[in-house]
Amino acid sequence: MASTTAELDALLAQRSLTDAQLVAATEAAADYRILPDATVIKIGGQSVIDRGRAAVYPLLEEIVAARRTHKLLIGTGAGTRARHLYSIAAELNLPAGVLAQLGASVADQNAEMLGQLLARHGISKVSDAGLSTVPLFLAEVQGVVFSGMPPYSIWMRPAAEGVIPPYRTDAGCFLVAEQFGCKAMIFVKDENGLYTANPKTAKDAKFIPKISVDEMKAQGLHDSIIEFPALDLLKQARHVRQVQVVNGLVPGNLTRARAGEHVGTIITAS
Repeated sequence: MASTTAELDALLAQRSLTDAQLVAATEAAADYRILPDATVIKIGGQSVIDRGRAAVYPLLEEIVAARRTHKLLIGTGAGTRARHLYSIAAELNLPAGVLAQLGASVADQNAEMLGQLLARHGISKVSDAGLSTVPLFLAEVQGVVFSGMPPYSIWMRPAAEGVIPPYRTDAGCFLVAEQFGCKAMIFVKDENGLYTANPKTAKDAKFIPKISVDEMKAQGLHDSIIEFPALDLLKQARHVRQVQVVNGLVPGNLTRARAGEHVGTIITAS
């Protein structure tokens, strides 16, 4: 290990940070999982939170019960209000970085609301990209709420087409799970999982219980249940090598998924 470290030090001093030999040397270092016992749960904005009390309250009851035995990081989506903001900003010809800030404001509002609803249970909302207080909250109350929008703000990478921010709340929540080295990533939506077509409009859509990222892309399903960039992030991940998509409107689904059951659709990196 000492020789590996010395080699890495020398390469860092002498080479570009994108040098192939340097990149290979960094791979020799062992991975370190910061929160290996925690699970990230992403609650959809449009699919769950925008439905109000009837959808949100039962889900929060499951979360409160689950945190007795599991450490939970609860991320929020943006939803319909963000889509309304995006439509106005896009018509005004504003760039993706500005739209990202607008979308973040809505995801943050949703996180604030969930934090207030969970306050009596000691579960609070945390802010900012560092999420530096997360370990303390998890140690004390086993749960914390955060806004799912990644903090790229004006530094958002422009999409290949259009100005809608490509990295939104699905990607943001996955990045939290991956960077903290969490053991699971669960997306809570309003469908049972992935289908061959939109089940809201296609009566012949078939349910897909398990699929890989490559298979989704080959079948043209790469933007049908979670954001396309989130799939690329999954493909490149070191720690979180699969995600689970469940229907949060069905009581008990989140609890079953958190317990390790195959509920909904599992998407694998390979």
